[in-house]
Amino acid sequence: MAVWIQAQQLQGDALHQMQSLYGQHFPIEVRHYLSQWLEGQLWDVIDLENPQEEFKAKRLLDSLIQELQNKAEHQVGEDGFLLKIKLGHYASQLKSTYDRCPLELVRCIKHILYTEQRLVREASNVSISPVGGMMDSMSQKYQQINQAFEELRLLTQDTENDLRKLQHNQEYFIIQYQESLRIQAQLTSLTTLPPADRQLREPTLLSKRATVEAWLTREANTLQKYRLDLAEKHQKSLQLLRKQQTIILDDELIHWKRRQQLAGNGGPPEGGLDILQSWCEKLAETIWQNRQQIRRAEHLRQQLPIPGPIEELLNDLNSTITDIISALVTSTFIIEKQPPQVLKTQTKFAATVRLLVGGKLNVHMNPPQVKATIISEQQAKALLKNENTRNDSSGEILNNNCVMEYHQATGTLSANFRNMSLKRIKRSDRRGAESVTEEKFTILFESQFSVGGNELVFQVKTLSLPVVVIVHGSQDNNATATVLWDNAFAEPGRVPFIVPDKVLWPQLCEALNMKYKAEVQSNRGLSEENLVFLAQKAFSSSSINPDDYRGMTMTWSQFNRESLPGRNFTFWQWFDGVMELTKKHLKPHWNDGAILGFVNKQQAQDMLMSKPNGTFLLRFSDSEIGGITIAWVAENPNKPGERMVWNLMPYTTKDFSIRSLADRISDLNHLLFLYPDRPKDEVFSKYYTPPLSKAVDGYVKPQIKQVVPESDSILDADGDFDLDDTMDVARHVEELLRRPMENQWSGQQS
Repeated sequence: MAVWIQAQQLQGDALHQMQSLYGQHFPIEVRHYLSQWLEGQLWDVIDLENPQEEFKAKRLLDSLIQELQNKAEHQVGEDGFLLKIKLGHYASQLKSTYDRCPLELVRCIKHILYTEQRLVREASNVSISPVGGMMDSMSQKYQQINQAFEELRLLTQDTENDLRKLQHNQEYFIIQYQESLRIQAQLTSLTTLPPADRQLREPTLLSKRATVEAWLTREANTLQKYRLDLAEKHQKSLQLLRKQQTIILDDELIHWKRRQQLAGNGGPPEGGLDILQSWCEKLAETIWQNRQQIRRAEHLRQQLPIPGPIEELLNDLNSTITDIISALVTSTFIIEKQPPQVLKTQTKFAATVRLLVGGKLNVHMNPPQVKATIISEQQAKALLKNENTRNDSSGEILNNNCVMEYHQATGTLSANFRNMSLKRIKRSDRRGAESVTEEKFTILFESQFSVGGNELVFQVKTLSLPVVVIVHGSQDNNATATVLWDNAFAEPGRVPFIVPDKVLWPQLCEALNMKYKAEVQSNRGLSEENLVFLAQKAFSSSSINPDDYRGMTMTWSQFNRESLPGRNFTFWQWFDGVMELTKKHLKPHWNDGAILGFVNKQQAQDMLMSKPNGTFLLRFSDSEIGGITIAWVAENPNKPGERMVWNLMPYTTKDFSIRSLADRISDLNHLLFLYPDRPKDEVFSKYYTPPLSKAVDGYVKPQIKQVVPESDSILDADGDFDLDDTMDVARHVEELLRRPMENQWSGQQS
């Protein structure tokens, strides 16, 4: 179904988000009437960062305008006449807007289409998941925020009207005050007149002076009251502004950052920043309006000083509004795209920093530069305590300066670091059993800019999520464990980068399931039975009751410091090996439900012994990282009439790079039914490699096949086949192909 058709069915906040995508930069009518054409163009093939792609963008702009003009020409009737004019106007408008910058049109349309797809996808997920109540509460919260903005708008309009009234009254007061000065001057000049003339004119002037002075006294009190009333209204506005800002920055923005952190573990995408930015821009606009009003009120006070408490009140208001706007600016300098949390030296990486209020405060008129620095956990702590870190860093990042760019189509001000590289790292002294893959760093992004014509200067800083620096790919596994634990269990507002040393097992299960589904890219997560198996492995327990593990805790050491009993690897290393193997070679079979996986050898035996001969299952190896084995039930060759469960030595990535799992299962004729009773071809045949083609130019292409000898000499006491001792033709062929050709021929000739 076309995205636009589904987008029109959005409701509530999702509909508002979709509507906010459109405006003068791209009218919603254009989206509606050209929906099919817009969704049929290859917008993604255009590299927005490559100026040479501009001619492609220009061609798309011309095509868009031509489509609009064609659509306009085909309108008939009275309604069609109006639409014809409107579409023609939009064609001219888009041409004038984007003719000199066609790449901005592509950026705009890509942003619109991507956001619509995300909103539709999220709405679809919501419709099939039991979170309707949550969505209702979210809509209610958004409604409350919008209501508060409306209240602020009315308050700001009210204070604006009062300020104008105050200004008008003060101007009239000054005129009357000048009149009183004129009368006083006339009275003074009477001393030069003859007594008769003075007596004749003096009473009238004295009466006038008394009347004006009485009016001035009354009006001065009235002006003072107006000023105090206005200050009280501003106090009310600022209280509501603080409350609204707290909800948006301390609740909504913090929640977005938390979702961003969980997305690093494979959680759902954190969602776009469009709504948050619109809220922050409304805050900025309202704060700035109130700040200007307070400054005008202060100017009126200076113009006409009247003794009273108003001077102190205005100073407090000015201080408060400056604090509010400072908090808004510094809090909305955020990392939109985090740097990789496992960071390898000498490897290119990227990040994007964004200022949510940059467009509204016109920061882009003098684009600020952002600098990136890597600092240690201790340096991050000192930074948050405002201690002097003497510009220390813990390493050297190449290409670590970037100018913020304003994208008019989307209204975003951001700095895109595209080619950073960590040249070197300076590690601190490690504590106790801590390894280099447990040491956390962070990327500090900082900038300075002014608003209001250098009226206010801001120094802004923001820290990335913790990163673990590695120098070799072999460290990736343990570094990922550190990142997973931190992302899953970090609490908002923590001291960098403290996490609990132990967590409840159900909490860890949630993190593992999230990570597994993301890595394997599957909707099939870990079942309760899978999690019980993992608990048995983690705690060396035999209980099959999930409730027995709900109150148990797992420490970091148990997770990835201490080896599992009788093994030379940790719990995490085993689990990560399973994920890697599944992601690279077993994803379709896992999604099909063909792999039970999380089953130990004894469970497999118990399950298979009740099934017909030739029934088999696939389970992850207990003894080898990233291994999967086939267990099947068949006759015991040493004891006629008895049956037993046979186990192949585990396959690893190396094996599957030679021959796939499906083909290996196809090779083994004694495997008949996938547990519990599905014919193997029914499950795996769609993944078999097609038969080899006929000979080409007289050459016959060799075929690799796996065989398991029928002899019982290779069977150990547990019924395990060691494929290293069998005719695993695939491995044998691979070994032959690796030998130098001269040696092979010379060996045959001798």
